[in-house]
Amino acid sequence: QVQLVESGGGLVQAGGSLRLSCTASGRTFSSYTMGWFRQVPGKEREFVAANSWSGESTHSVDSAKGRFTISRDNAKNMVYLQMNSLKPEDTALYYCAATRHRTEIISPSRYDHWGQGTQVTVSS
Repeated sequence: QVQLVESGGGLVQAGGSLRLSCTASGRTFSSYTMGWFRQVPGKEREFVAANSWSGESTHSVDSAKGRFTISRDNAKNMVYLQMNSLKPEDTALYYCAATRHRTEIISPSRYDHWGQGTQVTVSS
């Protein structure tokens, strides 16, 4: 069982940066693919980025490419999302998630474990 806790959200002006962190419990953290998703009220949860157990990174949201970077530290059971050049449209509740699946990892349904989310608000 994996428990996830996000932190690092907040209010930032457009063009600013935030670093989200996700702390995972469990001794098998390194075997999980870790993902970041975001959701705004009334919309479906959206895949942002994922980092496989091997360290390979995948970015899905086109608007995040070149601005967001996912990384992980298996020794510390941590995964991070560095977000630069933030835009108002990045405003959302950001979730950390874990899965043992290796394919179709952009789909929220593939993830078995979720954190409670951390709010990111970008003002214009």
